[in-house]
Amino acid sequence: MDILKRLFEQHFQLAVENAQPLQGQLGGSGRAIVRLTGGELSAIGIVYPVREENVAFLEFSRHFRRHGLPVPEIYAEDLSQGAYLEEDLGDTTLFEFLGENRTGEAIASPAVEAYRKVVAVLPRFQVEAGRDLNYKVCYPRDKFDRQSIAWDLNYFKYYFLRLAGLPFNEQALEHDFGRLTKFLLGANHDYFLYRDFQSRNVMLRGGEPFFLDYQGGRKGALQYDIASLLYDGKADLPPELRQELLDYYLDCLAGCIELDREAFMEHYYAYVYVRILQALGAYGFRGFYERKAHFLQSVPYALKNLRWLAENVKLPIALPALMDAFQGMSQSEKLLSLASPAAGLTVRIFSFSFHREMPTDESGNGGGFVFDARSLPNPGREEQFRLLTGKDAAVIDYLNQQESVHQFLASALSLVDASVSRYQRCGFNSLMVSFGCTGGQHRSVYLAEQLAKHLRGNSGVEVTVRHVELEKMGR
Repeated sequence: MDILKRLFEQHFQLAVENAQPLQGQLGGSGRAIVRLTGGELSAIGIVYPVREENVAFLEFSRHFRRHGLPVPEIYAEDLSQGAYLEEDLGDTTLFEFLGENRTGEAIASPAVEAYRKVVAVLPRFQVEAGRDLNYKVCYPRDKFDRQSIAWDLNYFKYYFLRLAGLPFNEQALEHDFGRLTKFLLGANHDYFLYRDFQSRNVMLRGGEPFFLDYQGGRKGALQYDIASLLYDGKADLPPELRQELLDYYLDCLAGCIELDREAFMEHYYAYVYVRILQALGAYGFRGFYERKAHFLQSVPYALKNLRWLAENVKLPIALPALMDAFQGMSQSEKLLSLASPAAGLTVRIFSFSFHREMPTDESGNGGGFVFDARSLPNPGREEQFRLLTGKDAAVIDYLNQQESVHQFLASALSLVDASVSRYQRCGFNSLMVSFGCTGGQHRSVYLAEQLAKHLRGNSGVEVTVRHVELEKMGR
């Protein structure tokens, strides 16, 4: 933390007033990610001990910005400490924005438009910026080659199939892996491959997309990244939208290169498969091996995608052992149990004023959690915030700067997460969480929105939010 504060103060010539670890930002990477603020300025600090990945990210970032691509500006770095400081792109990922703009399979037009903007930028990374990129800094390899593919396939075999206890014929599976690898390498692979082009690595600021986490990029085929985005597990895009976005991507790509669509599609679904297998390997490693159970929540979505592929796509090559493994996965009680207990859990979140009655629990389960936020700093006492609510950016920024708010929220999230997990295992279908403050307008609204944002996208969890006082105010 000290190194990040020093970088901030040297770059901005301002003292750090607040350093906020970003909850939920570590994912599976192991990075420490901190928002630092001073005056009206903010930046994101990263500490990560793998020098090669840091070098790749920093050089790629500067290269992409020279090409006018929307990636964070790098403010300062100290590679000897594994630290760097980058532009703050806000808090809204494409994944979160999607969750806020969908009801089941129905996805509202703002989210579709956001995806279209993301898809339109992808060819610029792959073709335009990929032409003169320094691939010598790529880590761990400079191309998505036979070795890279073997790593991904074995990741799936040993960390997913093996740890899930699924039977498979290893020699027959290796034969399939060899055929699949040879076929994948038949596609033109002289473009930049972003590697982790998915909805959590896209930030939305002012309605425009900005891109992160391309440090694993290397030279590879065009098909991989669009497959990563459209078959991103928990995003769970409907097949019709996936096809619409794929068609739009190909239209945009055709503006950059002379595109043979038939040749592209010949290899496309093989890359969809290999990306899903890589993701399953990651879920297995983090979930089964490292015992981080929340990673396993993505498994049912990956299985859903595999079922759709089996029913709708015929690959140009035969992969009988791999298809048998998929069949075993779809019938595995262990894997099916990851989805079934979570089905039907609704978390109903309320904000309210303690001057009024607390929200009533209409499910008959007794009311769940009630958190009292009146001990937290009150924006309502500040003239500039009086007419605003906890959904407005100025109030959010104010509360984000309060250490006591982060401690309160972290404790509430921990308690709710534990109950959600327990309720899912027990097959319960309803949990109610209420946040109260003095007026029911600022702190409680902010906390309710933060919890909803935290829970959206959890496997089998439906989130509803009601702001009791704001409804009375017609807001």
